[in-house]
Amino acid sequence: MPGVFYEIGILLGLAAAAGALAQWLRQPLIVAFIAVGIFAGPSFVGLLQSGNEVDLLARLGIALLLFVVGLKLDLHIIRTVGPVALASGLGQVIFTSVIGYVLGLLLGLDHIAAIYVAVALTFSSTIIIVKLLSDKREVDSLHGRIAIGFLIVQDIVVVLVMIALTAFGSAEANRSFGQEALWIVAKGVAMLVSVALLMRYVLPHLTQRLARTPELLVLFAIAWAVLGAMVGDALGFSKEVGAFLAGVSIASTAFREQIAARLVSLRDFLLLFFFVELGASLDLGTLGAQWFSAMVFSLFVLIGNPLIVMAIMGYMGYRKRTGFLAGLTVAQISEFSLILAGLGLSLGHLDRETVGLVTLVGLVTISASTYLILYSHPIYERLAPWLGVFERKVAFREQRATPSQLEPDVLLFGIGRFGKALAENLRSGGCRLLVIDFDPEAIRSQKLEGFAVQYGDASDPEFIAALPIQKANCVVCTIRDVDIGQTLVQSLRQLGFVGKIAVAAEAQSDVERLTQLGVDRVFVPYADAAREAAKFVLGSDQEGRHEELQEHPVRL
Repeated sequence: MPGVFYEIGILLGLAAAAGALAQWLRQPLIVAFIAVGIFAGPSFVGLLQSGNEVDLLARLGIALLLFVVGLKLDLHIIRTVGPVALASGLGQVIFTSVIGYVLGLLLGLDHIAAIYVAVALTFSSTIIIVKLLSDKREVDSLHGRIAIGFLIVQDIVVVLVMIALTAFGSAEANRSFGQEALWIVAKGVAMLVSVALLMRYVLPHLTQRLARTPELLVLFAIAWAVLGAMVGDALGFSKEVGAFLAGVSIASTAFREQIAARLVSLRDFLLLFFFVELGASLDLGTLGAQWFSAMVFSLFVLIGNPLIVMAIMGYMGYRKRTGFLAGLTVAQISEFSLILAGLGLSLGHLDRETVGLVTLVGLVTISASTYLILYSHPIYERLAPWLGVFERKVAFREQRATPSQLEPDVLLFGIGRFGKALAENLRSGGCRLLVIDFDPEAIRSQKLEGFAVQYGDASDPEFIAALPIQKANCVVCTIRDVDIGQTLVQSLRQLGFVGKIAVAAEAQSDVERLTQLGVDRVFVPYADAAREAAKFVLGSDQEGRHEELQEHPVRL
């Protein structure tokens, strides 16, 4: 190989070709990139030789991914989902560990190997799940926030398990396990206190100054993400935890949306190398003899992990739909599971066959769960009639919509920037309005501003059926997701709604698709605003334009 530049170039070419093929076949890009890694790795052509360079790019991508997630999580949001995240995360870890250990013994593993495999099955891939939720624009949904919450809990458990195994396996450890645990707790508290102080006294003023030059603000954000990952790793925590906290530290500033928007493309490019590296690290040579045990463990992870999350969330008062969508995110094992197996091999606790077993389970569950998460809504619609056992009679954490005493003229779905501006104008015009959103924090803020509000998801037909739609004259959806808009329109038509329907869209192709469904008006906010601006600038009535400018002068 002439050099790392040529190697990276070939990898990018293969990834682009595999991605285009996957798009044509309507398959997830993640699976295509992992397949590229397997093909380029030692199991096939052995193209991937510059492991250090690819690993560096992958680590940068992971840091930016978790940093962007942290940017979207204010502290009050963390407090909202904290209890359910902690209960679901720990409950799933305990359940999977115990049942996985029993399955391991039944499949002929010795006690040590069964413990390792059982613990490896408990960890889900934060990187893959967050990437999929980001692609589906569900990071800010209730089930997305809960999923990210219990994934962070799992990451903390991973750190503690690694510390325990290292302390247990090293005969030359300077401290006992108890001393090591106390030391980690002390470092964790110090890290959180430092982040809190920076959030309060330093970062708001610093970002305000840096924002005068957008390029400098973005450079600072990237540096802050990587520095956070470095600190987390240096203190004995994972890079993911450090990068996540770096994002949280500036999530309360006024520039988080600007930073997040500019980092998305760079994040996605760098994450490509993570998935390629993950595929290349899979040693397919040790998998042949382990296929039966791997299938048993894979089915357990794909089915058992979501079930325990659904059971815990249902007991805590969440609806079956929220529990199902959150539960699917734990239907795979993570890259940490492979690292754990490698640590066990280096400590002499595991043989290569057991490491191959964990590798095969990872390959199967990561691929299968990618499809489960991407198609979670259609899967839920098919299984919903049988999931009632996972929901209390009164899901008090998410009160279902009930026929309201309010007889709204308009039902407004989505209270983002466009939705809020529209709501304020409708209210000013004397319109009776019911605002609906799946973001609990947005609902809380709009309730304080005097709007009639309801938590709910526009893509949930059960929820739509419980709304007072027959009392409304018009339904407006400002969520610019064509799939959500289509689902909402279809639900309204099936329920016999005869009023006007207006839906926001992102592109002209979406406009045509929604119009064919019988939508009365499709809003394209940026295009509509540009059209009105063009009318103003290019208005043919120069005299009328002059009078308008005299009445409303433009100040430059």
